[in-house]
Amino acid sequence: MKDLAPDVYRQRMFIEGLRELPFTAEEISAYLVKLGEVLDMLPLATPFTNLSEKYGWSAWMHWETSGVHFYSWDKRDPVFFSVDIYTCKKFNPETAEIFTKEYFNATHIASKEVTLV
Repeated sequence: MKDLAPDVYRQRMFIEGLRELPFTAEEISAYLVKLGEVLDMLPLATPFTNLSEKYGWSAWMHWETSGVHFYSWDKRDPVFFSVDIYTCKKFNPETAEIFTKEYFNATHIASKEVTLV
């Protein structure tokens, strides 16, 4: 992929996991706020959550250096979730993965980091 803005640092990370219990809006919102704290991100807005009766939750939080998206498939057994972090500020991907696994009590977790420099 050609880097169209080499002067702009970008870091992306995808975290996916499985767990036994469905999510709540309060749990997701608290996770997004705490993830921002753990990664030292400055929030610009409170989390926005939305429920699809067919699939599950989606959520988004805006940080000064971009933001984070959350998606869940609550009707699956086990429940599947996906987190998409995009930021123009460096963060430790291991910290994000460990925090996510512990916060959601995930039975399985997988992640992938993408960095353009």
